[in-house]
Amino acid sequence: MSIMPITLSSPSAADLPEMSALCLRSKAYWGYDAVFMAACRDELTLTDHDIETSALTAAWRDGGLAGVAQVKPEENGAEIWKLFVDPPHMGTGVGRQLFDWCVAEARKLDAAELRIEADPEAVPFYQRMGARMAGSAPSGSIPGRRLPLLRYALR
Repeated sequence: MSIMPITLSSPSAADLPEMSALCLRSKAYWGYDAVFMAACRDELTLTDHDIETSALTAAWRDGGLAGVAQVKPEENGAEIWKLFVDPPHMGTGVGRQLFDWCVAEARKLDAAELRIEADPEAVPFYQRMGARMAGSAPSGSIPGRRLPLLRYALR
């Protein structure tokens, strides 16, 4: 069985609910409970504001949404705000293609590095992509929780 190719495209506002649902499914894949997921809902929901203020892409495979990525400029660089793969597509190259897109977007911003606040379960993926551990950062959703911080050099 061959795997269908992945197509990346800029989403429209009409795509945002499906993309937000994918972000939540992907996060829940790691076994988080309903209370945790409810606390993350706002942070994982994409809005029209995200389309206006960041680079955002949707990965499609065989007519279905397979992944989502978002890059925002930051002082001295760029940051991956979202990189989520729908669980049935994990391990099929979608994440790598989305990461490569994030790197290209950060380079368009002339960023020296790409900053990544990762879910602990995603750290091995980012390390395989070449990112290095650089400490921790506070969670935007869960008070007192710290997230692994990684950096990917662009120069």
